[in-house]
Amino acid sequence: MEATPCDPRYYELLEQLQTLDFALVELNLYLDTHPTDLNSIQQFNQLTQERTRLAKQFQELYGPLQNFGRAYSKCPWEWSESPWPWQV
Repeated sequence: MEATPCDPRYYELLEQLQTLDFALVELNLYLDTHPTDLNSIQQFNQLTQERTRLAKQFQELYGPLQNFGRAYSKCPWEWSESPWPWQV
């Protein structure tokens, strides 16, 4: 399936999610070697909360971000619609 153009908000939210994901991966790697850094743990938890909120907002507006039970679908089944997040 080929991706179709979406409204600008779709791309804005997706970019914000990607930015948060990048920061969370970096913090995760840092915390693997600095497990008692309370400030970094607090930052990780705050960014996790923000990412959860933003992902929920995105999915309510545009459909699931991940499949295999990691996101709900409206009726009709949304996985037959594109573009999917990894296509844009």
